[in-house]
Amino acid sequence: MKIPTLRFVPALALALPLAVGPVLAADPAATAAGADPAKIQKLRERIRTDHKGLVKENLPLTDAEAKAFWPVFDKCHEKLDGAQRRSNRAILDYVNGESGMTDARAKQIVSDLLAAEADEVKARKACYDGAAKVLPGKKAARFLQIENKIRALDRFDAAVAVPLVP
Repeated sequence: MKIPTLRFVPALALALPLAVGPVLAADPAATAAGADPAKIQKLRERIRTDHKGLVKENLPLTDAEAKAFWPVFDKCHEKLDGAQRRSNRAILDYVNGESGMTDARAKQIVSDLLAAEADEVKARKACYDGAAKVLPGKKAARFLQIENKIRALDRFDAAVAVPLVP
């Protein structure tokens, strides 16, 4: 499954500058703009079950580039997965403690979440830097775009699932 091309919904374009149309599929405006909810669900499943295969399908590499790139990809995702686990843990702490949330606990969870997001940004930069060492500039940029689109869908799903602090 190819990652869909960039399609912005005008009202949300300022809020999600890296988002793709399908990321906004739960929004009626996105559906009207052509995002197919069934395709979005297939993309979500593919990200969960075959992230590497999805990248492989959307990042055409020569044999030599692939040989150099996939170890970088694997190392990259070790770092990204660690940051994502920390972020998920902070979100779960919020969701599990929602009914008894105190100001102090809310501040701690936000602090943990922001620290995890900062670690993710560092990991994404390291991923790009590693890719840029072994791939031509356009392919390294394409890799980062693919990862950004995948991350945009993850972030959208989290935003929809997590209620606002009461």
